[in-house]
Amino acid sequence: MGLRRARGFAVKAAALFRLAHLIAAAGVVFEGPVDGRSVVLLACAGAVSVVLYVPALVRGWFSGPGVWADVLVTGCCLPWVAVAVVGEGQAVAPHGWLMVQSLSAAAAAVVAFGWRGTALALALLLATSLGMHGVVPDSDPEGVLDHVSAVATSVALTGGVWWYTRRQGILLDAAHDRAVAAEAARARQAERTAHHAALHDTVLATLTTIGAGRVDANAPAVRERCAREAAYVRRLVESGDVPSPGGAADARAALEEAVRRAEGLGLTVKAQYHAVPDLPREVAEALAAAVSEALNNVSRHAGTDTAYVTAVGGARGGVEVTVADRGTGFDASGAGGSRGAAGGTGLRRSVRGRLAAVGGAADVDSRPGEGTAVELRWPA
Repeated sequence: MGLRRARGFAVKAAALFRLAHLIAAAGVVFEGPVDGRSVVLLACAGAVSVVLYVPALVRGWFSGPGVWADVLVTGCCLPWVAVAVVGEGQAVAPHGWLMVQSLSAAAAAVVAFGWRGTALALALLLATSLGMHGVVPDSDPEGVLDHVSAVATSVALTGGVWWYTRRQGILLDAAHDRAVAAEAARARQAERTAHHAALHDTVLATLTTIGAGRVDANAPAVRERCAREAAYVRRLVESGDVPSPGGAADARAALEEAVRRAEGLGLTVKAQYHAVPDLPREVAEALAAAVSEALNNVSRHAGTDTAYVTAVGGARGGVEVTVADRGTGFDASGAGGSRGAAGGTGLRRSVRGRLAAVGGAADVDSRPGEGTAVELRWPA
């Protein structure tokens, strides 16, 4: 993208350079008595310019053959034709309107070619200038030197500007590539984090509950939950991704699924729903995952087999969900309220982190011996 823009800028600059020379040439040709032969030469130079620059402006870059045609026809052949047809005159004088076209021809060569091509084009243009000095009577040597100096200056200035512009374009492309790579790395990390959180909230919670002997591993509900989570892990292994479709989702259904999973592990959940709206799918999934983790914490840490879930539709299409228990409670001010969850995820990552990622918020209210209430809000 950066290099393409740099090339486009160079083509436009060179085209404006040639246009300025053609306009100046037209002013000279049509000043005073008009010589038809000079008009034809000017038309030829204009035609070559159109053939070169119009496609270059459309494509954003020069055609190599087009630039060589410009150098050979406009910069080298037309001056000799002018000498043969028009004879001596202002067209082929060192600063004549036809010789000046070699400045923009040299500029286009600098942009389009490498140093070898530029050197060859410059040699041809300068040879033509010196040749005009040899065949045009009373040619001013100082004027020829000035013209050669002007061509060399045009090459030097164009080369410097093009080198800088091209370098900036390359640096911009490199910076863009680095940004894309960094964004891809962040996306992969976010995907891994999401999968780790999902495994923590589902498979790990199920295995922990079964391993603690709090449920019968052969119970139909437990076996059904194990089958669903095995299918999830299988999809994760096979595809490396478990995409979620966009659009709105039934938040109540998502919350009820979280409740049902907790009940499958032996927890009694008393749930109440009131005017729960449909939410963006990512929000509904984040709420359901946060509720699932809160219920998992009740099952693992609260010392009670009963939890209470209340979901109420809020203002402007939002929702508030509360997960409460009357268990042992804990000091919510210590360790970020993590409740000693495995791996330090728990309430910090699987509840607060999930809600924050979709623009929501979570608060935990708990004291030792007084139970726990986890309040979820969206939007925050």
